[in-house]
Amino acid sequence: MSGERPPGVPETIATYLRLRGLPMSRAAQRKRRRRGDPDGSQPFTKGRDPGTLGDAISALTTSSGWGPQLEREELALNWEEIAGPDNATHSHIETFAQGLVVVRCDSTARSKQMHLMRASFLTRILELYPDAGVKEIRFFGPDVPTWKHGFRRVQGRGPRDTYG
Repeated sequence: MSGERPPGVPETIATYLRLRGLPMSRAAQRKRRRRGDPDGSQPFTKGRDPGTLGDAISALTTSSGWGPQLEREELALNWEEIAGPDNATHSHIETFAQGLVVVRCDSTARSKQMHLMRASFLTRILELYPDAGVKEIRFFGPDVPTWKHGFRRVQGRGPRDTYG
């Protein structure tokens, strides 16, 4: 640093001039350019202001390819906005797989009702979340217990009940 200082100028003034981007002397400028310090890396120059955090996060998600996954997560969080408050209390999104959204309902009747309304749900999803990659929605009723346990089991349909 002291080698860049013009003769007769104290070090503090030379540092101030360098940080402000003001010219010192032609000899000091030539020496700086020879060292390989590009003009774009000097502080207090045009274009050096920091960006916003939102811009940095947007650039990160775009460069990493996280956009579709984040849209699917947002869709799952805002399921009530798509399905309506009554349908959302009786259903939830279970999985996303290759453009397929699986919705689990708490009764088979609710599942059939939502199945009949699936075109409106799909249209609403495509309006609000176009980058999520949703192509199809399937609605399923509640999980039913299985009786296929153990070594000794009989082939057949099992107990006759609709569970819902």
